[in-house]
Amino acid sequence: MKRILMLSTGGTIASKESGQGLSPAITSEEILDHVPAVGGLCRVETLQLMNLDSTNVSPAHWLEMAGAIRERYEEYDGFVITHGTDTMAYTAAALSYLIQDSPKPIVITGSQKSIALDDTDARRNLYDSFLYASDRESHDVSLVFDGKVILGTRARKERSKSFNAFSCVDYPEAAVIRDKKLIRYLAPRTYTYGAEPTFYDALEDKVLLLTLIPGMGAEALDLLKDSYQAVILQSFGVGGLPGGGDGPLAQAIEGWLEDGKTIVMMTQVPYEGSDMSVYQVGQQVKERFRLMEAYNMTLEAAVAKLMWVLGQTRAPEQVRELFYRPVQHDIIL
Repeated sequence: MKRILMLSTGGTIASKESGQGLSPAITSEEILDHVPAVGGLCRVETLQLMNLDSTNVSPAHWLEMAGAIRERYEEYDGFVITHGTDTMAYTAAALSYLIQDSPKPIVITGSQKSIALDDTDARRNLYDSFLYASDRESHDVSLVFDGKVILGTRARKERSKSFNAFSCVDYPEAAVIRDKKLIRYLAPRTYTYGAEPTFYDALEDKVLLLTLIPGMGAEALDLLKDSYQAVILQSFGVGGLPGGGDGPLAQAIEGWLEDGKTIVMMTQVPYEGSDMSVYQVGQQVKERFRLMEAYNMTLEAAVAKLMWVLGQTRAPEQVRELFYRPVQHDIIL
């Protein structure tokens, strides 16, 4: 029977009413007590890392999670992290970059209702997560929720209240769990005996996301340039910049690049990605400036990957090479 470590970080699954709204207060041991059937799947030990609303989870906490797994990696056969849903997709993406090529599964899960409630989805999600983590063909970082197994770089929260909160964006789900049976859609990755993951311990959190709206000027980009190392610009459709290659926004981009900053263009559209070469307003910008394009990456993956890349290097060509190097199918070129 496999030995799995459950790391608790808080979130709705661990919440109780505080008098001012829900707040994480249930411990890792108490969470596990609500799902005794897990004992028939594996041997579980728990670790209370933190007890936060996931709105308060930051890159520093991602590093803490990765570090806790690194310290205990040889002791366990897999890991399950309980987490709030609001930033769970960001954490899943971040851990996919901080812990790469892991022959042992690292599963992230949570719930839309507290595990202390009768009508909660928490018990099913937790059981499914341990079922997946206990399977000998499970590897790498995944998000397990509402019977879906989603690669850590491909998850997005799309519903704020429903139990089917997460979708797999522009890539197939790795597996589903139905009636406590694991059904794989994708062939599992094969690891040789003795394979070891690569751990990273640096992130650059000075990354800005700026979503463009019609009529928006360049003032925000100009004012924020000195406070950030990189900016992700979310534009419209397949990608373009108001004013094309000669407008105020283009001039602001030029100032960022001259200061050695990194710029990534991506679309606001949830599915099918960007292609700035399609329209003049995008093609002009792409031809004029040495910026990067996120293509079919999720927003969460683009943010986390850029933080990871800039944590390793600031050299423009190395930044570009690392950003476009696929990690767990995060980008399909």
